Amino acid sequence: MKTRHKRLALVATGLAVLGVAAWLILSAFQKNLVFFFTPTQILAGEAPHGRSFRVGGMVEKGSLVHQPDGLTWTFVVTDMAHNINVNYRGILPDLFKEGKGVVAEGQLGNDNVFAAEQVLAKHDENYMPPDAAYALKKGREANAANQRMGATTESGNTNGNASAKGLK
Repeated sequence: MKTRHKRLALVATGLAVLGVAAWLILSAFQKNLVFFFTPTQILAGEAPHGRSFRVGGMVEKGSLVHQPDGLTWTFVVTDMAHNINVNYRGILPDLFKEGKGVVAEGQLGNDNVFAAEQVLAKHDENYMPPDAAYALKKGREANAANQRMGATTESGNTNGNASAKGLK
């Protein structure tokens, strides 16, 4: 074999080894990659089924229920626009409270109940993950818009021509 052919075989082998290494690294990242979704995104169908992801928001006040088995908890996570029910079997963090921020990791069931494998409580009064803060802000804006629309509907002016009644 000529030196030229040996060099070409060595380069081809090196590229093949690099390709296999890159594939192994990327597949490991793909298995451990966990995305964050809000209740609004989950109910819109954006969250993956059969795959682990994180849901974040606020624990709705009055929703925390301790099941009789002593280890199972159910609560509702809200982004102020939509809610998602969460089931968790385990010990909740000390900082976990109703009305506070939470991030839960797990999978969404067919019944749209999130089965959490891990629950993370907000650790500082001033800190909230940027995605969760943005989602809560958008949820509050959507709630405010819905309330304004409801006030307009309740006043009887649903189609914008209240003054037309006086012209007849």
